[in-house]
This record gives sequence, structure tokens and C-alpha cells, in this order.
Amino acid sequence: MVNFFLSLRRNLISRPVLKRVRRVLPPLSETEEQALHAGTVGWEAELFSGKPNWQYLHDLPKPRLTEEEQAFLEGPTETLCGLLNDWEINHERKDLPLEAWQFIKNNGFWGMIIPKAYGGLEFSALAHSSVIGKLASRSVTAAVTVMVPNSLGPSELLLLYGTEEQKSHYLPRLARGEELPCFAMTGPTAGSDAASMPDSGVVCYGDYQGKRTLGMRVSWNKRYITLGPIATVLGLAFHLYDPDHLLGEQEDIGITLALVPTETPGVQIGRRHYPSYQAFQNGPTTGQEVFIPLEWIIGGQERAGQGWQMLMECLGVGRSVSLPSMSTGAAKLCARATGAYARVRKQFRLPIGKFEGVEEVLARIAGNAYLLDALRTATTAAVDQGDKPSTLSAIAKYHSTMRMRETINDAMDVHGGKAVCEGPSNYLANSYHAIPVSITVEGANILTRSMIIFGQGAIRCHPYLLKEMQAAQNPDEKEGLVAFDQAMFGHMGFLLCNFGRAWWHNLSGGRWSPAPEAGVTVDYYRQLGRMSASFALVADLTSLILGGELKRREKISARLGDCLSHLYLLSCLLKRFKDDGQPREDIPLLHWCGQRELYLIQQTLDEILANYPSRPVGGLLRWVLFPWGRRFGKPSDDVGRQCAALLLSPSSSRDRLTAGVFLGSREKDPIARLEEAFKTVIAADEANKKLRRAAKERGLKSLSLEEAVSRGVISEVEAKLAEKAEKLTWEIITVDDFTPEELSGEQVLRREQILSGG
Repeated sequence: MVNFFLSLRRNLISRPVLKRVRRVLPPLSETEEQALHAGTVGWEAELFSGKPNWQYLHDLPKPRLTEEEQAFLEGPTETLCGLLNDWEINHERKDLPLEAWQFIKNNGFWGMIIPKAYGGLEFSALAHSSVIGKLASRSVTAAVTVMVPNSLGPSELLLLYGTEEQKSHYLPRLARGEELPCFAMTGPTAGSDAASMPDSGVVCYGDYQGKRTLGMRVSWNKRYITLGPIATVLGLAFHLYDPDHLLGEQEDIGITLALVPTETPGVQIGRRHYPSYQAFQNGPTTGQEVFIPLEWIIGGQERAGQGWQMLMECLGVGRSVSLPSMSTGAAKLCARATGAYARVRKQFRLPIGKFEGVEEVLARIAGNAYLLDALRTATTAAVDQGDKPSTLSAIAKYHSTMRMRETINDAMDVHGGKAVCEGPSNYLANSYHAIPVSITVEGANILTRSMIIFGQGAIRCHPYLLKEMQAAQNPDEKEGLVAFDQAMFGHMGFLLCNFGRAWWHNLSGGRWSPAPEAGVTVDYYRQLGRMSASFALVADLTSLILGGELKRREKISARLGDCLSHLYLLSCLLKRFKDDGQPREDIPLLHWCGQRELYLIQQTLDEILANYPSRPVGGLLRWVLFPWGRRFGKPSDDVGRQCAALLLSPSSSRDRLTAGVFLGSREKDPIARLEEAFKTVIAADEANKKLRRAAKERGLKSLSLEEAVSRGVISEVEAKLAEKAEKLTWEIITVDDFTPEELSGEQVLRREQILSGG
């Protein structure tokens, strides 16, 4: 009887639906298939489920550096930062100093991800991230120079896919700095659409070292290749063809990756690019009919044509570490420096950080720095567990760089003229210049938001969607119908459960949504569960209504991706607060970030419904999601005031928030001088209050230090402290200036010549 009803269901319901799905479902290209199957799925699947398993999140180990990693961070990394002068690097040398290059090489910075068996440091993703973050707080050029060999490049590709012979040859040399790698993928006509790269190779016989060898003749035109101008080994991506069937029956082999020594005849290294005034080595490379042996394919001949999948796997790991680390380092620098500057700089005899307009900006800076570090540590924790998080890495890359942009813009606004005048004492301008680079590389942010985050995430994370797609494309009709029937009715049950769950949690305000613990975070867990159910319902119905059309509806896909992203950011926030031991001093940061993320989730869902492709369904969803209207608001002014206050005074919370920033110690180091001014101005506060009070009592605008000491208003010690504070304040607010010759590099016309026309 059960089989009868099952057969009836399949023939009367599932078969007609399957036929329609097959008609409207666009075929997946080979590169799309590989991208969908690349990487792993973790916490994002819990968010898609509508009922997150909090134990999964809490079971991720607390991020911790080993003693060896901590020593490297406090030793060689700190020393390297001390060798760097960003103004000199970007505006005078247009390169790192030779001393820094040698130090990077001698101390194994390029071998952080290489196992010790091959001579590397074998650091965790967290350690790798921490090193890049500290370097980024000092010099973007140095951070990029260290980051690239440890990110998407030859080392990681060799570790995952290389033959033992390739690993044994290259990895020790890369770890020792005897080889310097770069990876060439992007070209003039294939940037974010790397799968359509025109660079190609043809399998053929050729002469190599005096012998007739089976290999490939490869032609390419690449640009934006970081470390390309000085690399000794070129990781190269190209499309391989075999028209003479020397490898088998297949002519179009597919995207292939190879390692090519740059001294190979025909390899051309072009002139340098100079991206956004950043002096890291970057430039084009070309080759025309360059013959390379098949053995140079990463992983050997059997890996020919598997390059896209290899790249997608590596991108999930590299993108989780590199730019999120740089963004966090820059945000922490902004928080530390802007708080100090806002305390030192005064207007109307009041620190500018006390003005409510500045206070609002400081709160946003503090909140972003806190949230970005939470995002960084949670994502690297997943990588250190063995995950290759393709969706979460896209979220991390997009939102870390966008929050960095917001944070640096805010910091520039608070500093005003101090930040816009270039010079050695400007500690913000270089990070500001570098923003477009971070936004553009490793997948342009517009593409990442509008196509990748939800486009890949929905299919990978949904418990039934990929199964339905695979069943619809199954050439065996009978087998495909059985699989589709199981997936479709499972999907229907999933949808109905989330409909009921979302309706109940929104009607009750999330009061009975499961939460793992009581205390200050309990309501955030409940609201996160509530919003997860709402998101799962909207995502599911949207996918069913639009089907393959969703691929082209980038605005709604982007908003769904935003919703998933904010759910993940809020998850990272809760995990960080728990891992830190729920410090009372950090509660304002928890509230500011938590309230903002819930507000952004609400606004994103509202925008989706306002532009929903089906008005009746959109109206139904609005009734389910917002039965009492939109109840989440932006962080309150009081919470913002408390967050800003954390940056304006020394505290354990301020130190935790900005941990890992290079502060320096040299006399001319601008951040070191700012830190000294910050502490001195605060220490001199009481003396300055006495001076102002005494002057007011005497009807004066001010009272000299000498007179104040002679009258017993302040002591000599207090007078010296007040004098030092005034001197340091003047030093901090002073901006750089130059002679005309220094700016032009040549003899310039004088004022008299200009006015006289002589």
C-alpha cells in the first residue's frame, strides 16, 4: 500500500514538476559545477536551516596561538615592523628596504603555511592571520609581500595537489626564500570572470634540455600579478587543449595550473604597476608559445584540466585569512589612533572625542574593530579545523574590506586636516589609499556580494536544493525521478517547518527561540535564531519562485547574501564574547554590534519584501516576518557613548580591542609619539583643571605655569607634566610640510619669478 501511494505521488506530482524544472533549470557549466563542489560547508548550513545548532558554534575551539607562534609575533614580526617606514617605502623608495627583504627571507615569513618537514614554520591559520594583521597596522606593502606567498599561490597549491617530487623540490626552497613565488591568473579581459581566461596552451612535443619531450606550448597575457616583477617561479593558470589527442580522446582539457621558472625562455616580465600608491611589487607577465614540460603541471599530468576546482578550493582558505587579517589590522589601528587623537586634540578647551558628533563616529570605529576581529578569529578557527569555507570566506572578504573602508573613512573624518596632509607623520593616509586594492582583489566586491555569497551559499547549504538540481540533470529518468521525489517532498516539509517556525518566533518576538545560555547574550541568541528562521523561509520561497532566474536577479541575490552575512557576523560576535570569558568591560561593544547587526538584518529583509518578485507572496511574508512591524532599532546613543569612552581612556578593554597593533617605540615613530601624548595628556588633566579654575577665579583667560607654581596652584612636578602635555599635543596636531624642491624633485620657480613672469 505504501509503495502504491509512493508510486502515485511520483507519477501525479513529482513527474510533472520534474519536467517543468528540467525545462527552466539552466544547465550548469563545468566551472560552475566545480565551484559548487569546491570547499566545505559548516556553520552557514546551520544558518540556512532556520534552527541553528548552537553547540556546533560553541564546539569550535577557542582561537589560541601556540607559544612558538606567540614568540614569532612578539619577536620577528615586531622587529620587522620596526624596520619599516611607510612614507619612505611608498613615496621615496617605492619598495621595501633591502634590510626588510632580507629579514623576511631569513626568518621564514614566506614559509608560514609550509610544514616543518619541508623547512617551513607550519603555523596555524590564526597565527598566519595575526602576523598579517600586525604588519598591516604598520605597512600595507610589507603585509602584502608576506601575505601572497602564504595565500592563494604556489605553496598552498603544492601542499594540496603537488606531486611528492614537486613538493620536495619547491617547498624547502620557498620556505628558505631561495625561490620567490607569484601566481598569474588575472588578465586584461578576464578579471573576476577568471573562468573565461583566453590564455591557452596546446599539448605537443618540443625540445627541452636537448630531448624531445611531451609538453605544452602556452601563451598568456596577465596583469596585476603581485610579486610578479621579482618572482623566480610563476604559478600560471591557462586553458589547455589537446587537438592531436596526445593525452587521450578529450580535446578541451580545461583550466590547468603549472609552475614555470621565470628564467624559462619566452617568459616575459613586464614593467611594474603602482596600485593606489602602494609599493608592493606588482606587474604584468606575458609569454608567447612558451614550451613547458607536462611535469610542470601542479600535481602532474593527471591534474591537467582540474585547475578551476583547485583554485576554488585554495581560494576558500586563502581568502579566509589574507584580506580579513589586513582589514582587521587597519581597523584596530584606526581605533587605537583615533581614540588617542580625539582625546589629545581639543576644541573649545574640550577633547573633541567628548563632542556627540565625534562620539558617534568613535562608537562606529570601536564597533567595527571589535566585530572584524570576531569575524577574523571565527573564520580562521574553522580553517584550523580543516574546513575550506568557500561561502564564509566570501562573506569574510567582502564584509571585512567594506567595514575597513567605513572605519578608515570615519578615522579620516575625526582627524580632519591631520589625515589629509601627506607626510611621515600621517599614520592613516596609506591605509586610506590602499582601500581600493582590497575592495578589488580576490574577487571584486560587487561580484562577491551580488553573485557569490548567496548564489553559491544557497545551493551548497540548503539541505535539498542541490539534490533537486542533481536529480533534474540525471540522464537516467527513472533514477532521477526517485531522487527528485525524495528531495522535493523533503524540501516541502522543510519549507513548512520554517514557515511555522518563522511565524511563531516573529509573533512571540523570539521569546521562546532556543538559546544556549542565560545572561547578557541570551536575547541575541534568541533573535539570531528568529532571524535565521525568517531568512531560511524567504531564501527558500525566493529560490522556488525564481528558479534559474535568480542567477540573473543580482539585486535580490545580493540582499539575501547580505542577510546571510549579517547572521554570520552576529554569530562571530557571540562566539568571540563567549571565548573572551564575557568580560563586563566589553558589554557595550557586544550591545552596539549586536543591535546594529539585528537592525541590518531587519532592513535587508524589508528591502527584499519591498522588491519581491511576487506581490502576493511578498505580502504573506511581510505578515509572517513583521507581524508587529519593524521592532529593531540602531544602537542607542547611550551604548554608543560607552563604546566611544573605551577609546578615550586607557583600559583593559581598549587593549583587548586593539591587541596586535604595532605601537613602536622610536622617538620619531608617529604612533609611539601619539601613545605618549595620549598618556601624558590624561596624566596632566588634574593639573590643567587646577590651572583653569585658578585663572577663572582671577578673571583671567589663562595662567602661566610659572605664576601657578609661585602661587601654589600646582606643584613643580605638575607644571612639568602640563608643559610636556602641551608640547606633545602641539607635536601631534602638527602636519608635515615640504620645500618646493622636495615635492617636485627638481628646481622650481620662485614666487618672484611667477609674479614677474620672468
